[in-house]
Amino acid sequence: MSEGSLNKDFDEEKGPAPALAKQSATVVLADDGVKRTGGVLGKMWAAVLWADSFGVEVRGIERVPENERFHTSVRDIMYFWISADLTVASVALGTLGNSIFYLGLIDASLAILFFNLLCTLPVALFSTFGMQTGLRQMVVGRFSWGTIGIFLPVILNCIACIGWATINTIAGASALHAVSDTNPLPLPAGIVIIAVITLVVALFGYKHVHRFERYASIPVFIILCILLGQAAPHMSTGVAGMGSGEAASILSFGGTLAGFALGWSSLAADYTVNFPADSSKVKVFVYTYLGLNLPLIFCEVIGAGLMSTFENKTTWADRYETHGIGGLLGAPLSAMGGFGKFLLVILSLSMVANNIPNMYSFALTFQALGKFAQSIPRMFLVIFGTCIYVALAIPGADNFETALDLLLIILSYWLIIYCTVLVEEHWIFRGGNFKTGYNVEAYNTPALLPKGYAALGATCFGAMGAVLGMSQVWYVGKIGSLIGPPPFGGDIGFELSGAFAAVTYPILRMLEKKYVGR
Repeated sequence: MSEGSLNKDFDEEKGPAPALAKQSATVVLADDGVKRTGGVLGKMWAAVLWADSFGVEVRGIERVPENERFHTSVRDIMYFWISADLTVASVALGTLGNSIFYLGLIDASLAILFFNLLCTLPVALFSTFGMQTGLRQMVVGRFSWGTIGIFLPVILNCIACIGWATINTIAGASALHAVSDTNPLPLPAGIVIIAVITLVVALFGYKHVHRFERYASIPVFIILCILLGQAAPHMSTGVAGMGSGEAASILSFGGTLAGFALGWSSLAADYTVNFPADSSKVKVFVYTYLGLNLPLIFCEVIGAGLMSTFENKTTWADRYETHGIGGLLGAPLSAMGGFGKFLLVILSLSMVANNIPNMYSFALTFQALGKFAQSIPRMFLVIFGTCIYVALAIPGADNFETALDLLLIILSYWLIIYCTVLVEEHWIFRGGNFKTGYNVEAYNTPALLPKGYAALGATCFGAMGAVLGMSQVWYVGKIGSLIGPPPFGGDIGFELSGAFAAVTYPILRMLEKKYVGR
């Protein structure tokens, strides 16, 4: 069978109904110490089984056995990431190079290129972990952090998923608001529209998430090409200058870019668990890497380019000041009249493709807190997460740019620590082999997993590096202050947090294995 084909009897879209129903019943009736019967929980799981008849995914973080994996087209992971990143959020990230760090188009574009190529490597690697283990990303983390230590990454990732969904929804609602100057759609209405569409797809689960993401990028790519054609003649190439000031800005912007690219590392395996275990690791890695970098670099460079048009198009600058990222995207399209407004509506709805992974993985991440959290069906956790980010997005719509930068920087600090711990555990202590180095069936058995002391210790040292290297309006670290001109210097918290964790984790892990035994 060719790589792109789908088995007629057993694939992620056409898996036989009786077999899928049997899988659902197996999850609900599993003797794994997770309470799913009696009282409110019993009613919730009964509702899930009813929803299963309409195609809603029942499985949460329970491992997917090899004989139940029907998703044979590994190329789908490339389409998935292209759609998830070919969105307004990626364009908005590119604008920060100028609006926050005062970089020109050329230096911002070079930072975009190299930081993305570097920071998407862990995401591509972790995508291969899902197909090899059948486990979700945060559950794989238990083999480094243990069932208690994993609480820290889980809590941080829940915050990240909600934070991203909030920021993304605000960006999309801003674009919808900018469609009309005379009768603009209220921001709360736009937020609710995007949230409802996201909820429907994320609620149905893995199969429908992949089905949606397979095609969602096509109209968005066409619209962005049209927008680029309208804006490119007005872009100004140039650099911010030379010297320590520009170097500090590049490093600080790089930390922001890293927060976005690395942001997918904490949920990468969630979307490959249904690939057959014997799928090509190289293909999954390469498809993931391409699927991330092609849209990220394309969209972010467009964002940087749009910010360079303000000298030639002062009216576009005015629209940006009035309507934010939505106004900036709408400015080049406004020359096309009603058709341009239609394109802006479609572009604004691209945020759904970015939000879906956040909400789908929020539920799975929450379940990784332990068996008590796993007893809550994934379906209800998706609804819960949606209510939270809608409640945050409506009052937070006026602080989009500042919130985006802060979220990305903080994410880069902890995500590089998380990636470092997992990579070193996999290659140094488990031989880079899941068959010989892991007992994947023990994912829910604390006595067979590490205590997590080493991972938590490395996190503390990594946090120390972040504090020393950060450069924020509210705090400048001792080392960060030396990177650029005063008073803010430059932000190298991302680099230092990763370096401190990388040096300390192997030492602490050897001590943990010696004195704890696992």
